[in-house]
Amino acid sequence: MTNRKKLAKTSSTPGKTQLINHFLINESWYLVDLPGYGWAQTSKTNKAAWKKMIHSYLEQRQSLACVFVLVDSRHEPQKIDLEFMEWLGTEAIPFSIVFTKADKLGKTQIQSNVALYKKIMKKTWEELPPTFITSSADRVGGEEILEFIERINAEIVG
Repeated sequence: MTNRKKLAKTSSTPGKTQLINHFLINESWYLVDLPGYGWAQTSKTNKAAWKKMIHSYLEQRQSLACVFVLVDSRHEPQKIDLEFMEWLGTEAIPFSIVFTKADKLGKTQIQSNVALYKKIMKKTWEELPPTFITSSADRVGGEEILEFIERINAEIVG
């Protein structure tokens, strides 16, 4: 999204990002990278600590405009993701779902997995959050997310 490959540290092993990283974008807004605890290869104690840190950060963040929940599009809905999104809704924290790794599946399978998430969420949600389908390898979806962020920022600034 930022067109800077080495901006954030990444790893092929889930759970390597263990800190909250802030990135100032265009000297006007922050993109914040939180640890992902769903697929992290670490102890339950570490996962619980990360969950507590993330929840605390999101609950106390006054200028929070939107949380982007990154979901691997290759997998059917995961309990941990659905529970996190339910928690966001309960706390009235605005969020969007970003389906990642779209390059790893055919279009039909991605659409099927996204539809399954929506079907499950419609059981308890009146209105579904915005969704995006992305691939960093194919550079798909980033522009749509940036346009969405611009709209949100424009609403905030008024």
